[in-house]
Amino acid sequence: MSKIAFIGAGNMAASIVTGLLAQKVVSPADIACLGGSGASAQKLSARTGIRLATTPDDLLTGADIVVVAFKPQHLATLDPRLAELTAGKLVISVLAAKTLTRLATAFPAARNIVRTMPNTPSAIGAGMTGWCALNPLSATDRETVLGLLRAIGREVEVPENQIEALMGVSGCGPAFVFEFTAALREAGVAAGLDRETAQMLAVQTLLGSARLMAETGTEPETLRNQVTSPNGTTFAGLKRLEAHNFRGIIAETVQAAKARAEELARG
Repeated sequence: MSKIAFIGAGNMAASIVTGLLAQKVVSPADIACLGGSGASAQKLSARTGIRLATTPDDLLTGADIVVVAFKPQHLATLDPRLAELTAGKLVISVLAAKTLTRLATAFPAARNIVRTMPNTPSAIGAGMTGWCALNPLSATDRETVLGLLRAIGREVEVPENQIEALMGVSGCGPAFVFEFTAALREAGVAAGLDRETAQMLAVQTLLGSARLMAETGTEPETLRNQVTSPNGTTFAGLKRLEAHNFRGIIAETVQAAKARAEELARG
């Protein structure tokens, strides 16, 4: 893989850098970063050994791939020199709610632009990233994009008009899973368990169940039915979820996240 420049050095940039180095996709000498007014870039450089750039020119000289990883709101005040400095380079954005059209305005001379939507489990290499490209990718650039995204988990290419729906499921989904886990823990406490035990039971149950689905490839409904005896304990619990329209609530939750994502993308 060619040299990579990170504009921004926050949590997502750190996750990608860590994944790339852990999987030996590139060496620290092939990566440079440039942060804002904070110390995130200095910390990332010190922890990983990647080069800490001092200016946009210094960052992008010799780089062929540019990962845009600063806060989305900063796109409006981007250093105008970056439009010229990214000419001919592959630009990969992790900015939430910033469309390919908007990105093309900021990086008009890039050879191609890829919009991605990672999620927080990327920090441990277990992420799920949806992505789309402004123009069809060359074979080499496709290999680059896949190598970078697979360093932090799994990836799926979708049409851009599906990115907001994907955001509602996988982008925001971890928060919904965390909330469900907390609810399961609190239900355990209410049922008589101490909090530490309830926490362990809830987390391990989520972890084990997710691994079972992933490793067997079995539909979740099938696995649900395998542990549900007629008129048994699981059946009793599932009936309560059904009575309160559990699936409807989840659908509304994802739709609300999608609608907000669409609103932000229009802004």
